[in-house]
Amino acid sequence: MTDDKHNLEKQEEAASDLSRRDFIAMSVAAGIVAAAGSASAAMPVAESDVSVKTPDGMCDAAFIHPTTGSHPGVIIWPDAFGLRPSMRDIGKRIAAEGYSVLVPNPFYRLAKAPVIQDPSSFNFQNPADMAKLGPLMGSINAPGAAEKDAVAFVAFLDAQKEVNKSKKIGTQGYCMGGPLVIKTAAAVPSRVGAGGSFHGGGLVSDKPDSPHLLAPKIKARMYFGIASNDDMRQPDAKDKLKEAFAAAKVPAEIEVYPGALHGWCVPDMPQQNGMPIYSKPDAERAWGKLVALYKAGLA
Repeated sequence: MTDDKHNLEKQEEAASDLSRRDFIAMSVAAGIVAAAGSASAAMPVAESDVSVKTPDGMCDAAFIHPTTGSHPGVIIWPDAFGLRPSMRDIGKRIAAEGYSVLVPNPFYRLAKAPVIQDPSSFNFQNPADMAKLGPLMGSINAPGAAEKDAVAFVAFLDAQKEVNKSKKIGTQGYCMGGPLVIKTAAAVPSRVGAGGSFHGGGLVSDKPDSPHLLAPKIKARMYFGIASNDDMRQPDAKDKLKEAFAAAKVPAEIEVYPGALHGWCVPDMPQQNGMPIYSKPDAERAWGKLVALYKAGLA
């Protein structure tokens, strides 16, 4: 019994050392990106509206890519406000770094994008406003829905001449999109090489289908940027994430952004209690982490 315990402690220590090395490498890379910028950030990009066939219908989406060459693919999962100009802008920015990007409308089963015309005027305290989100989020969070979409989105990217199929695919998600990043990485582990969740909601629950329990199916590098108020509401979530990914031997960095509110990365978020949710300094730090993650995981 003592030997078993000793062996377990050695395994945990080795996993912890691996995680620390990955964290240091990613942090150094993010620092270099923030300090020096990226030469590829000036790449001109082209944007087009596309339809992606899925088992549940036709998903309207934006496809954004550098105007020349083929590049690693990226799937962006929007927040609960869906595909709209701010998400297209995020797509254009990461495309300019040298990626071919698909930004889907996650709510295509119910409506074409945009489903919320002006997120900046949305009131989280207004029951009528909140009632609009329930069916929309329910459509993509239904059992198996995100996984089916993930397979279809990867297949779409792999069929485009602007996508370099010899490179892994990345995926990033915001708020509601955070768990969808995990589901995507788990659904297509052979293709997804990096996944970033920014102020992801519902990453950890006590249910048997909690997203964090998918860690053993994932082969991608992962990054989780957690909002301070989300951490206050669920302080053990970060620890359960760390434990799940460490046990699965999946490189994952999990960090809380002090003072940053849920939604801090997205410029068109509404105010909350009279204060802006979007925080440019924190959003830029998160962007540096994302670029470093993709540089490390999509080679």
